[in-house]
Amino acid sequence: MKALGTTGRVWAYPAPCDMRKGFNGLSHLVTWQLDQQLLSGDCFLFLNKRRTTTKVLTFDGSGLCIFHKRLEKNRFPKLWAGPPGKPLRLSRRELELFLSGSDAALSRTLRKR
Repeated sequence: MKALGTTGRVWAYPAPCDMRKGFNGLSHLVTWQLDQQLLSGDCFLFLNKRRTTTKVLTFDGSGLCIFHKRLEKNRFPKLWAGPPGKPLRLSRRELELFLSGSDAALSRTLRKR
């Protein structure tokens, strides 16, 4: 988590994402689909359809970084339970729980939607 910084917001992309996307593909989603500033220092979370692989895109002040994680057992919590097209805002603690594969990670946030 330290590589993802401690400031900035966390935005989750509200639909399954093709994990073949790299810097350019994910940057396009942040700018055009989420309507967010790529170089803001915020973290942008993406999840594949099977919910076994996730990526976090962030700007660390000198360049873009991608954190990529694949679960060997179980699945990540579903990010697209809310209205389509509306990004999900997470706290840093929820991001930590999400990346650990915890089902409790998004329960409070998804209930608000």
